[in-house]
Amino acid sequence: MVTQTTLKSGGRIRQSAGDRVLDLFIYVWLIFVAMLVLYPLVYVFSASISNPEHVVTGKMWLIPMDFTSVGYTKLLQDKDVLLGYRNTLFYVSAGTLVNVVMTVLAAYPLSRRDFVGRGAITAFFAFTLFFSGGLIPTYLLIKSLHMVNTFWAIIIPTAVSVLNIVIMRTSLEHGIPNELIESASMDGCGDLRMLFRIVLPLSLPILAVMVLYYAVWNWNTYFNAMIYLNDREKFPLQLFLRDILVRGEFNELQTGEFSIQRVLEGETIKYAMVIVANLPMLLLYPFLQKYFVKGVLIGAIKG
Repeated sequence: MVTQTTLKSGGRIRQSAGDRVLDLFIYVWLIFVAMLVLYPLVYVFSASISNPEHVVTGKMWLIPMDFTSVGYTKLLQDKDVLLGYRNTLFYVSAGTLVNVVMTVLAAYPLSRRDFVGRGAITAFFAFTLFFSGGLIPTYLLIKSLHMVNTFWAIIIPTAVSVLNIVIMRTSLEHGIPNELIESASMDGCGDLRMLFRIVLPLSLPILAVMVLYYAVWNWNTYFNAMIYLNDREKFPLQLFLRDILVRGEFNELQTGEFSIQRVLEGETIKYAMVIVANLPMLLLYPFLQKYFVKGVLIGAIKG
């Protein structure tokens, strides 16, 4: 079969008409998908700084109309939001640190082919992916450990993710040459030294992926806080924002001219709330982007 693609004298590939049509279709499709992904975010941001009357009536669909910052002003004046930010930053920092440490310490020995009991332990971990203890037994366990209404109730129950351990194990097993490990062992390098001097420096892409996964999870989670915490001083941001959303829905049930104005302001606050809740994670992505794709591809290799 003769290909229609030829190589020019300058080294550039000359595409056939069919190839150019295919490339055009791919570009158009990718632009369409990108617009589908970006439109909700752009719409929410535009709605958060637009007059709520235009948003409710459907006049504003992409470009902001009658700029207003009342949503952000009222949201940031709420002391609960600032308290939630402080608590969430602590949960994300401490939780992500614990998550990554536990994941690395579990994945590294499982990635070693000479580790005795590797198959049995991996099977035990995999078993927990299909069967869990359930909500009530987990709550009783947390209560018996005296962690209810403490910061530990948010960090400890989610300290380990078996799925991320499997991804990390696969990355370490296939991303680091076994000859390098054997050479270091022959030179007298111990396990801890090998982990910190060889394995981790060569695993920055997958570590960045783990940090991103865990940070996003810890930032967005609110269910454990809703179950285990009753002290508002310990509430994360997402739980405060949920309360604001519930209060806004309650206000919509009221009647009267003043309540209508509050409902309109509530719509703006809801959109501003979405931006405030997601902005830190959106700012985190660009710094880890160069590691993200490589880490995901390495971690997806099947052994």
